Amino acid sequence: MDNFLSETKLLDFSHGAIQSLVTGNGWAVLPARKKILTIYNFVRDGIAFGYNIDDAVPASRVLSDGYGQCNTKGTLFMALLRAVGVPCRLHGFTIGKALQKGAMTGLVYKSAPQEIVHSWVEVLFDGAWRNLEGFILDMKYLNALQRKYASFAGGFCGYGVATDDFRNPCVEWDGGDTYIQKEGIVRDFGLFDSPDEFFSKHAQEVSGFKKFLFRHYGRHAMNRNVRRLRNHFQ
Repeated sequence: MDNFLSETKLLDFSHGAIQSLVTGNGWAVLPARKKILTIYNFVRDGIAFGYNIDDAVPASRVLSDGYGQCNTKGTLFMALLRAVGVPCRLHGFTIGKALQKGAMTGLVYKSAPQEIVHSWVEVLFDGAWRNLEGFILDMKYLNALQRKYASFAGGFCGYGVATDDFRNPCVEWDGGDTYIQKEGIVRDFGLFDSPDEFFSKHAQEVSGFKKFLFRHYGRHAMNRNVRRLRNHFQ
């Protein structure tokens, strides 16, 4: 169990900013269910959906950025959970790039790999591991996307979503599992104690030039697309 509670380079929950957040909100003294729910909602809605400079950035950097995607928001989620004594682990996958179409456009989409590294967080609650993925998209963004496609029902893939129920995706935590990108999964890499372990084995396979373009151009274009949709369809 120590493996699911320990601090790592990426899960840097002793960082001052993370400790201040946890202490200031009184999360450590809440009952287990309330700890998970409150931190889940904070990571989902307090950290906007967006693209950081890399997958393998520490939780404190994600908190400072104020935005993140599946892997980076997952790192922050895990760090906050471990900071309050909730055991958690990572489940790694790849997803098809079609899931990102709309957020990714033009040359950025064309040059992206066919499979993109993805993960969700598994939390030990009430004696069972719960799959939590529904924190990736902030509700303001998800609701804006639903308004953009107001007549659309059923399954949906794009803009960071891959769900079989676009109108009512399973993103509210009630003690079970939550999902928002599950239907886009291509490969399952299995379970990992930490994001550090996962990314050391399954970093996104892109050339140095493509990585440079993503960091300095691609992700900024994607973040503009996300902000434009979130703000236009309020």
